Amino acid sequence: MIDWRHWHNEPHLIGGLILVGWLYAILTGPLRDKLAPGSAYPTRKANMFYGALVIFYLAVGSPLDQAGERFLLSAHMVQHALLIYPAAVLMLLGLPDWLVRPVTAQPSLRHLLGFLTRPLVCGLIYILTYSIWHVPALYDWALQNRWVHILEHIMFFGAALFYWWPLLSPSKEFPPIRPAGQMLYLVAVVIGMTPVFAYIAFSDDVLYPTYAYAPRLFPDFSPSDDQLFGSIIMKVGGMGVTFLAFFTCFYRWYRSSERKGN
Repeated sequence: MIDWRHWHNEPHLIGGLILVGWLYAILTGPLRDKLAPGSAYPTRKANMFYGALVIFYLAVGSPLDQAGERFLLSAHMVQHALLIYPAAVLMLLGLPDWLVRPVTAQPSLRHLLGFLTRPLVCGLIYILTYSIWHVPALYDWALQNRWVHILEHIMFFGAALFYWWPLLSPSKEFPPIRPAGQMLYLVAVVIGMTPVFAYIAFSDDVLYPTYAYAPRLFPDFSPSDDQLFGSIIMKVGGMGVTFLAFFTCFYRWYRSSERKGN
């Protein structure tokens, strides 16, 4: 059974999150005048950035990790949703433009970053990363090997940052695309994610052996039920967030059209 009192406190997790938070504090605090002379401390953005770190820890450090790693595919899908949506979104929203400028304004990186931040490339990185990791052999390998599981989650989070970049980019050098383009981008990503959802949802077999042979936390909740429920979490969660993002983009596009018409 799940030990709901067990929270991960491994040095690589806690230390990594503390290091990232410390670097943000140093760069936005004592070093702020060197990066952006005269700029005020970005309190609102800092709250979002640190909120992203908290959600990241809740996803991979709370008892939810044990539930997703050993018992339930649906719990694992909740982990992924936390990393891909609130954690990644809040982290991008928490970055002031002057904080990323030392990287994005580097002439030597302009062509590489310009390529990597194209909507087509961002969408493909996200879709391919998410889909390939759900191949049964890879997915179950991550469940059996702690370090592979860590790599999987880091790659999901990194791919999610690419996914949201065309909409939430903090960089003036590589800004968000226009609202109309954002709407098309969101629809394209939803379409691109449909095969992996259909593969999991409509499979006649339990795809991942770890869950097939895991102890049942709920007697009437079979591995097949868990797999179907996990796919629903994947699709409904993604569609819900996409709808909110699409509506926001549509509203911005509408307001922009109204201002041009006046």
